[in-house]
Amino acid sequence: MCSSDLEDILQYHFHNQHLLTQALTHSSVTNNEHRNYERLEFLGDRVLGMTMAHLLFKMFPDDREGQLSQRHVKLVCADTVAEVALKLHLNDYIIAKDKETVKSINVLCDVGEAIIGAIYIDSDIEEAIAFVERNWKDLIDKSDNGSQKDFKTRLQEKFHALHLPSPVYELLAKEGSEHEPLFKVKVTLNDETFAFGKGKNKKAAEQQAAGNLLEIMDK
Repeated sequence: MCSSDLEDILQYHFHNQHLLTQALTHSSVTNNEHRNYERLEFLGDRVLGMTMAHLLFKMFPDDREGQLSQRHVKLVCADTVAEVALKLHLNDYIIAKDKETVKSINVLCDVGEAIIGAIYIDSDIEEAIAFVERNWKDLIDKSDNGSQKDFKTRLQEKFHALHLPSPVYELLAKEGSEHEPLFKVKVTLNDETFAFGKGKNKKAAEQQAAGNLLEIMDK
């Protein structure tokens, strides 16, 4: 697949094609950070965070700070960015040494953020904001304060309502490279009921574990 096809999907055409190639190149291909996506991912992560804060501030004028923060956490987390990356078919364009790499949520998230960083460098903040608004609009529109409570908060409230002690989170493992760590966490209700979670960082892994335990408890 050629880059022009991807640019049509992105609805953005790069002046500097090297930036697009760099944003799609995994470190398994080259350790040179001026040729792989790592520096662009660093920038894109910050641009996404600021852009999302800007959009939420504008779109939800009646929300309190805490409500805006809850929306923001959900909309910029690795799972959400990876979801957008898949919607844009970025997995079909990632340049990596093996096919399994492109299936990783961490890698999909990183490339999604790198694309945002590349657009920002190639153009300006307005183009980056337009890209995020275009591709996150449905997710923003679907967000509501009830669903925006993070899983750990909801699990804590459920435990409290059942007069149970606070859930216990245990870090089981940290795997992967320094640039692409994968944390594995276990959260326990009792000896017979527990759940696991994985994530790009410990916080994300705990969130997934809490969500999985909520599903078990709701059955």
